[in-house]
Amino acid sequence: MLVQNWRQVLKRAWSVRLMIIAAVLSGLEVALPLIDGFVEIPPGVFAALSGLTVAGAFTARLLVQKGIPNADKQDRSDEAR
Repeated sequence: MLVQNWRQVLKRAWSVRLMIIAAVLSGLEVALPLIDGFVEIPPGVFAALSGLTVAGAFTARLLVQKGIPNADKQDRSDEAR
């Protein structure tokens, strides 16, 4: 079930922003062999950065994030059900 203010969550939540960054870093890790001749980056750098970013997104998801109206109230109403 989607939260009532899902559009605002997509625009403002740090967890969503960090997951987008993690997806880009994962894509760069896959593309690294294709650009290997141009840039010298050790293998696993983007994968490690992606993992750290996902950990940050997980933490951000658990914290109340300012700028998202009713974010903490939404979670409490779900618990009552």
